[in-house]
Amino acid sequence: MNKEQIQKAVEELQKQPARKFTQSYDLIINLKDLVLSQNPVDVFVTLPFQQGKKVKVAAFVDQQLAGSAEKCCDAVIKENDFVKYANKKELKKLAESYDYFIAQANLMPKIAATFGKALGTKGKMPNPKLGCVVPPTANLDLLVKRLNVTVRLTTKKGLNLQCLIGKENQPAAEIIENILAIYNTVVKQLPNESQNIKNILLKRTMGTPVRM
Repeated sequence: MNKEQIQKAVEELQKQPARKFTQSYDLIINLKDLVLSQNPVDVFVTLPFQQGKKVKVAAFVDQQLAGSAEKCCDAVIKENDFVKYANKKELKKLAESYDYFIAQANLMPKIAATFGKALGTKGKMPNPKLGCVVPPTANLDLLVKRLNVTVRLTTKKGLNLQCLIGKENQPAAEIIENILAIYNTVVKQLPNESQNIKNILLKRTMGTPVRM
């Protein structure tokens, strides 16, 4: 897939009826000839441009990182606040309210014991591969900025990957670059690369999908 193919798809979508709100662009990658139990796809992609959605980030920290976390995170859960989450309803609400969780590394055993089940079932435990398990001296501002342009694609629900990649009021060039970033990352995760891709669709919120 190249820029010209994506550009054509974007132009086709732009010809579709306008709506009274700013629509999102959604990318759908349908896979084939893939045994998910042997080759599951679960990948994070850092996009070159914003996807048009504010990502909500919560941080588990102690006093060393609390001040920094309060400046850039949507929620700060200090070590002495962990006891408040003994209630299952509160744990569920927490897991559903935030997209990413950051953890101060030395607190991970307590975080796992208190929040592990609730966050784990939703795939939201602080992820070391994503840089979300941090030392007490971490620059949280840079991390949160990166998380705001990071999307996760997973085959947990079947042979397809879907994510929001931008808004219709963004320049087409940004949409194209975001799509290419996702495509190039996903292809490398597949055992037979592009041969495992059935088709790729681009759609707007209320529009008809266009094949690329």
